[in-house]
Amino acid sequence: MISPLGMWSTEPEISEFKRKKAMRLVILGGPGAGKGTQAQWLCLYLRVPLIPTGDLLRKAIASTTDSPSQSDTLTVLGHQARQYVEKGELVPDTLMIEFMRQRLVQPDVSEGWLLEGFPRTAFQAEELDFQLEDLEQRLDWAIYLQVPESVLRERSLGRSRFDDQPDIIQHRIALFQERTLPILEYYSHRQRLLTINGNQSPEQVQQEILQKLKG
Repeated sequence: MISPLGMWSTEPEISEFKRKKAMRLVILGGPGAGKGTQAQWLCLYLRVPLIPTGDLLRKAIASTTDSPSQSDTLTVLGHQARQYVEKGELVPDTLMIEFMRQRLVQPDVSEGWLLEGFPRTAFQAEELDFQLEDLEQRLDWAIYLQVPESVLRERSLGRSRFDDQPDIIQHRIALFQERTLPILEYYSHRQRLLTINGNQSPEQVQQEILQKLKG
């Protein structure tokens, strides 16, 4: 019987790997690097929840339209974030940090998680470490999918999201290079960075991630 994880592993091997440690991971990469695809597979493999910041933000923004009179935390966050997301801007650090603070205290993430879309600045990365210290937790690895800019642009143009317009894509890539790449230095200095060649097939990317996680 073929594993639902494709080439990755068999069920006993999955359980064995998961028993070793509750994994807390971050996946990094430019727009179109394949973060969402790899994050979903990795969460299935490790049996930990995926926290996709982009999807959560889009739901929060949608809630401001569906129920504009609500005053819950999610709706307030969505209202504040909407103006930035629609222009392709990064949501301000203070807003994202508070959003993640709310998410990481939920009971479903007590035994591990994978963050996709956060942190996006070195300041956010440092604040995440502070939050985890308060929760008596620690980030295991930051996984960086390294993909050339030309490939990022091509992949992004091939998607069908409402905000994947050429000018917004280029602006997003520029923001990634300016503000997100310093995160690599932050995690590298702390020996928690795994650099993966993201310019290969999804299956090859998966195999490289697993090889480096298992060390």
